[in-house]
Amino acid sequence: MSRSSTFKEAFLLTIPVMMGYLVLGVAFGLLLQNGGYHWLWATLASLVVYAGSMQFVLVGLLTQQAPLLTVAVTTLLVNSRHLFYGLSFIERFKAMGKRGLYMIFSLTDETYALLCSVDEKASDTLILIIALLNQAYWVIGSTLGALVGSYITVSLEGIEFAMTALFTTILVEQLLEKKNRIPALIGFICAAGALFWLGPDKFLLPALGVTVLLLLLLRPNLEVKG
Repeated sequence: MSRSSTFKEAFLLTIPVMMGYLVLGVAFGLLLQNGGYHWLWATLASLVVYAGSMQFVLVGLLTQQAPLLTVAVTTLLVNSRHLFYGLSFIERFKAMGKRGLYMIFSLTDETYALLCSVDEKASDTLILIIALLNQAYWVIGSTLGALVGSYITVSLEGIEFAMTALFTTILVEQLLEKKNRIPALIGFICAAGALFWLGPDKFLLPALGVTVLLLLLLRPNLEVKG
């Protein structure tokens, strides 16, 4: 297959991701710019961090001047699912050499889903282009959002709700797709309890930590019921 044909195939496969990433990327760029950061930071964050939902969380942590330890631990907990994603592709990425390092870095939820849907015999070039295109969509959306935000004179108060809406949408989709709703219940109880005891400024890290710990301890039973 020629490079042009491979690129075309990858582009067609990533169209749904493009539509989502451009919209969410713009929301992230607007949020970051509204937080007082230059538009270049949106581009750099999407190039270097490229963590999707975690980038929304990061804006809130930065604007609240959260301690570095809180930022690091929150990032680890929010993105810990990627540790499990990578296990199913570890041999494939290892065989790709240096390109495999980028694949590890760029393995988002959507990219993982696409890679699982393509033929196992798909070329390394195809899956690499899929990953590159997905990140390109996110970078473009983030940059556009930040640039447009710098010229918007109306109040953007409430734009930070995009993060809440994103996680709410993900939760609703999971509740509709999964029969086992115990993990969601555990997360709700931990978050509500931490919020009640620690307040809105200090509840996030303990809530995430306890939730992850309980899910790991209960994982065998949850998978049986799942």
